[in-house]
Amino acid sequence: MKKITTSLCIMFLLALTSQAQDAAPAPKADNPNAPEITFENETHDYGTIKQGADGNCEFKFKNTGKEPLIISNAKGSCGCTVPTYPKEPIMKGQTGVIKVHYDTKRVGAFTKTVTINSNGKTDTKVLTIKGVVEASEETSDQAMPFKKTGGMPLENSK
Repeated sequence: MKKITTSLCIMFLLALTSQAQDAAPAPKADNPNAPEITFENETHDYGTIKQGADGNCEFKFKNTGKEPLIISNAKGSCGCTVPTYPKEPIMKGQTGVIKVHYDTKRVGAFTKTVTINSNGKTDTKVLTIKGVVEASEETSDQAMPFKKTGGMPLENSK
């Protein structure tokens, strides 16, 4: 009985693992006329900025291909990174801008990405933003609304 159970388990596991899997997507045919998105810079470094500061930046690009470039989507790696992109086709030789807003409410170092999908030769491009957000003095006071009183219990400073 043990051999039958073991054999059935092995056959069941083999049947599960041998299920047909989706074929990998076919690579794009090399089209010498295909649009191509070329960015001036693919990384924006904010450096050190204050909490609550303007977190906007721009990524300028050009369609260096021969056909119209259509950006189908731009997605930030988290909710604090919000991109906007041109919805209309970018013709051969024309330029465009992808605007990115980073929410600077959180303190600390950050590295976020924006993934761009298009009909270009390279259908996915990844842009990177990075920097360090340091707490503003006002925020520090709000985070620690108590002051030390020389060995006495803490008292509210407000």
